[in-house]
Amino acid sequence: MLAIFKKGLVKPPQELNSPASLASSRKPKLPQDILKDFESSNPSNNFSISFGDVASLAYISPQNPYSIHQRLFCGLNDIYCIFLGSLNNLCSLNRQYGLSKGTNEAMFVIEAYRTLRDRGPYPAHQVLKDLEGTFGFVVYDTKAGHVFAALGANEGVGLFWGIAGDGSVVISDNLEVIKGSCAKSFAPFPSGCMFHSEQGLMSFEHPMSKMKAMPRIDSEGAMCGANFKVDNQSRISSMPRVGSEANWALWGSQA
Repeated sequence: MLAIFKKGLVKPPQELNSPASLASSRKPKLPQDILKDFESSNPSNNFSISFGDVASLAYISPQNPYSIHQRLFCGLNDIYCIFLGSLNNLCSLNRQYGLSKGTNEAMFVIEAYRTLRDRGPYPAHQVLKDLEGTFGFVVYDTKAGHVFAALGANEGVGLFWGIAGDGSVVISDNLEVIKGSCAKSFAPFPSGCMFHSEQGLMSFEHPMSKMKAMPRIDSEGAMCGANFKVDNQSRISSMPRVGSEANWALWGSQA
């Protein structure tokens, strides 16, 4: 899968952007070239959708649709989701949220996100901790202009993120796509964490601890985009609130 978000829509940690990319023999690509290369890698089995020059989402359908490592795409009420993996407790989650039995994981994530956005009865970190199974997803709310991404703690699937040539943020489950698109400015997306375009990166496993950037050097001795780890020595005093028209609390209230 591939997600690209224009600089300004998403504000990634500054440590993800490596100055070594400017000196690298392989320069970061522009978003339109990244999407074109991704589509050409599997021209008969890909799907993509672009939202002007602000965002693009693309994915390649899995060869085995019954694999436990699903790759799903869904759009509902101006909210779009690419989901990787599977949830073991999907049936009980659907009942909890009043959804039909046929609701798949991508549909559920959209409904859970919309519930957080519009009513916020639970803090977002608690909603994610209730998900049992292997998962990684990217949500793009076109109406609110928000991006929400998360990766499960069990590392059953992987996500990577990086910075394109124009400063756009690129997210993919394919490491080679990220390497080829972002030069040295990339890193694994940290497991057990979530990212929101307004509030940044945090751990949903340890929501009261700050995240710490860890310098990363590649085999050529060049500084790459940083890894991010939970800083167990630091604490935040309260859970940040996300501002919007409805002033909903995506990130939760004080723990």
